Amino acid sequence: MSGKPHSPSCERNRDPILEVLRGYFPAQAEVLEIGSGTGQHAVHFAAAMPRWRWQCADRAEHLPGIRAWLDEAGLRNTPSPFELAAVAEPAPGFAPRPPIPHDPVSGAHGFDAVFSANTLHIMGWPQVQGLFAGLATVLADRATLAIYGPFNYAGAYTSDSNREFDGWLKARDPASGIRDFEAVDALARGIGLALIADVQMPANNRCLIWRR
Repeated sequence: MSGKPHSPSCERNRDPILEVLRGYFPAQAEVLEIGSGTGQHAVHFAAAMPRWRWQCADRAEHLPGIRAWLDEAGLRNTPSPFELAAVAEPAPGFAPRPPIPHDPVSGAHGFDAVFSANTLHIMGWPQVQGLFAGLATVLADRATLAIYGPFNYAGAYTSDSNREFDGWLKARDPASGIRDFEAVDALARGIGLALIADVQMPANNRCLIWRR
């Protein structure tokens, strides 16, 4: 199918990320991807792990591109993507309110795992706070959260390239920027998540794993 959006970075990082997710996500899981972007990660991960039901979500303007990737792949474990944004007003959380999986046999509610890549440094900090407030409403008991991207530690950049990238981000949008790990971890702890892994990834990125 022509006209699909394409991200070269997704092609480069998809296998290292998949290796991490395989180690921490359940073998069978309802997975929510927040900020699915082009849809490339979803197709790659869902094809590799057919027992993951991979639910894409993003802002409305990205949904046609995501659908193009999902439709071309034709996978049975990638339902139609839905609109989702992290908002600060009128109250921090998700808008629109996302549909929550429900297992009629066990009575369990919520997603078993949530994944988001390269999103926190694009949002403003109030929206990052909104994302974690929203997560509190969609995670199942003992759910796992994985967030991939660049982070600062103790207020310091981990590389010159990250410093340059942060400058580029802030020149484009002063509200954006590489986030401090400690501040993000505090938001996670505030909704009952505990950090279980901080994995070094290629190109000065990290994959942070929390569990409820």
